[in-house]
Amino acid sequence: MHANSRPITTSQNDIHSQLASVVARHAATAFLKPILSYNRQAFEASMEAWQACGSKPLILDAGCGVGLSTRHLAQQFPDHFVIGVDQSAHRLSRNTMWQGSLPTNFMLVRADLVDYWRLMHAAGIRLARHYLLYPNPWPKIGQLARRWHGHAVFPAMLALGGEFECRSNWALYIEECAAAIRQLTSAEVSMERHAPVSPITPFEQKYLASGHSLWRCRARLSPVAAACKPV
Repeated sequence: MHANSRPITTSQNDIHSQLASVVARHAATAFLKPILSYNRQAFEASMEAWQACGSKPLILDAGCGVGLSTRHLAQQFPDHFVIGVDQSAHRLSRNTMWQGSLPTNFMLVRADLVDYWRLMHAAGIRLARHYLLYPNPWPKIGQLARRWHGHAVFPAMLALGGEFECRSNWALYIEECAAAIRQLTSAEVSMERHAPVSPITPFEQKYLASGHSLWRCRARLSPVAAACKPV
């Protein structure tokens, strides 16, 4: 990626005025969207691969794109098993320009995260670490429901527990994510500027090269019940 990324522009200058009410409604309401069969099959295949690897502590790289971050995480945590999930088969098949031999403790999965997160929760999966790296920020005021913390799946996502980390080049996205986590959990949430020495995703590399400030929020989440329909 070239260093030509434009800064995020938006008319929203503070945490969305409806964030708290939207998060509360999702926490109190069962999420009834049916699970699609291809997502269930992908989930079952990934669980079999994880178990075949010895059911090591599990890391989820949610929205992994081309899977470069998944590979980096697998290298960083060799005693864990890392699953990278993305809904695009095209992205998952692209060349990541990885240097050297590949780690063996990861796999890439094509699935919709909305279903995959709920399937994980329904199966009682507990994560050691959970990464949400540079999700689409959907910066227009009317797009709150498209941001993960404004989505109905958010309670199920948090229910997986583990060391959670979200990164973005839009500080307000991180502020909202942190606020939503505090609203639904008792976890201590940190928010800070992030200046990685070695970028682990193509977007992280592009944003740094373009001079963007990067932000992250982190929280140690305890597994909890989530307001979602059994699947």
